[in-house]
Amino acid sequence: MITVHHLNNSRSQRVLWLLEELGLEYEIKFYQRDPKTMLAPPALREVHPLGKSPVITDGAATIAESGAIIEYLVETYGNGQFIPAVGTPERLRYRYWLHYAEGSAMPLLLLQLIFGRLPKAVPALIRPVAKLIAGGFKQKFIGPQLTRHLAYLEAELTKNTWFAGDSFTAADIQMSFPIEGLRSRGGLDGHYPNLLKYLEAIHARPAYLRALERGGPYELLR
Repeated sequence: MITVHHLNNSRSQRVLWLLEELGLEYEIKFYQRDPKTMLAPPALREVHPLGKSPVITDGAATIAESGAIIEYLVETYGNGQFIPAVGTPERLRYRYWLHYAEGSAMPLLLLQLIFGRLPKAVPALIRPVAKLIAGGFKQKFIGPQLTRHLAYLEAELTKNTWFAGDSFTAADIQMSFPIEGLRSRGGLDGHYPNLLKYLEAIHARPAYLRALERGGPYELLR
C-alpha cells in the first residue's frame, strides 16, 4: 500500500492528485505545519532525514521530492498513462517542464515569500531597514523575473493546451503548484488569459477535486 506523508498546503497535494488520476489505492498520514513558523513538524524526520514533504512510502521504498515521486508513480503504475512516448518532441517537453517547476519557477516564488515576510521576522528596531532592503530586492530583481517567467509561460500555452503538448500529462500535475503559487502571490492576473484558462482546466478535473476532498484545505487556491 502506498502511503502519502501529507503536509497541509504543500507540494504533496499534487501527489494525491496524481494518485487519483492513476486510480491507485493509497492511504494518507497527515502532518500540520507549525502555525508560527509554517515549518513541517519534527515527526516528518522519522520518515525522511530532511523532514520535508512530499514523501511517500511504497513497501520498503521511501521516495522524496515531488518530481522523483511523480516519475516513480508514472513509471511504476502508469502503464503508459500521463507520459508521452519515448523519442517524441512531447517527451522532451515533458521532461523539461517536470524539472522547470522546481528548478526555475519555485525558487522565485520562495524568494517572494521570504522577502515578503522579512520585515516582520526581524527585531522592531531594524524593521524599517529590513523593509527597505526587502522592497528594493523585490522591485529590482524578483518582480522583473516573475514578469519574465509569466510572459514565457503564457506564450508557451499559446502553442498547446497542456505544457507537454495537446494531451494532459504528469508534467501538468508538477506544474500546477508553481502556477497556483503565481496566482496566489506572483502576479498572475487577467493579463495572462492562457494561464488562467489552464488553472480552470486543472481545477475542473475530477481527480483534482477528489484529491482536495482527501487532502483537506489547500490555501494556495485562495
